[in-house]
Amino acid sequence: MVKVGILGIMGRMGQALAQAVAAEQALSLIIGSEMSGHSLIGHTTPDGLAPITDQTEVVFDASDLVIDFTPPGNTARHAAMAAEKQTMLLVGTTGLSDDDEAALDEAATQTAIMQAGNYSLGINLLMSLVREAASRLEQGWDIDILEMHHRHKIDAPSGTALMLGEAAAAGRGVPLPSVRTPAREGITGEREDGSIGFAALRGGSVIGEHSVVIASESERLTLSHRAENRGLFADGAVRAAVWLSKQAPGRYSMRDVLGL
Repeated sequence: MVKVGILGIMGRMGQALAQAVAAEQALSLIIGSEMSGHSLIGHTTPDGLAPITDQTEVVFDASDLVIDFTPPGNTARHAAMAAEKQTMLLVGTTGLSDDDEAALDEAATQTAIMQAGNYSLGINLLMSLVREAASRLEQGWDIDILEMHHRHKIDAPSGTALMLGEAAAAGRGVPLPSVRTPAREGITGEREDGSIGFAALRGGSVIGEHSVVIASESERLTLSHRAENRGLFADGAVRAAVWLSKQAPGRYSMRDVLGL
């Protein structure tokens, strides 16, 4: 059984991950971490699933595989620990810097590393479909990406929307920054050929909805995904963790998990 540690175990995502890991027979949740000063340091999670420490190195020492969905800023340090301890690392942190990416690449020479901006199985399959559609529907077909999230989300467009844009641009064989059109407002003029547009809605308690619209003058194709509950992200991460636990050192993605 693979021993798993979770960084940031008392965050909203950390708690969902803890429940999902505990329910997976191939994995054993043995430890979690939180920031110094947290009231549960030295105790277990409220549901008794794992002890909590404020020492990140202790998590890497005790675990075969560490799951890290913590905010940006510590990814490079965590990657270095994974490499030193030869502990497998699954990262769900988004907004990574070039230094973070380089650290993950370096760690992948010593252990199995996976990073994804979204661990939803449906979203990752959608990205593959978008890439394929964009590659086959080029001349005369416009692409726009529409997303909606809850009213508390602070960034726009969402990271997942940008990932879908990257998939569409990859299908067209161009870098996204060269064709990206931000939200439209005012007198914008006609659409530029080959551009990829984005639009964001915010309201209520929407977990996440994404649609990629590919339109010509005579027809329109819409590829969509709607998250029904937040547990789907933890479930996808656990599936990825089980897969990663069987891999040799290297850098992997959800495309590898799904065989895409």
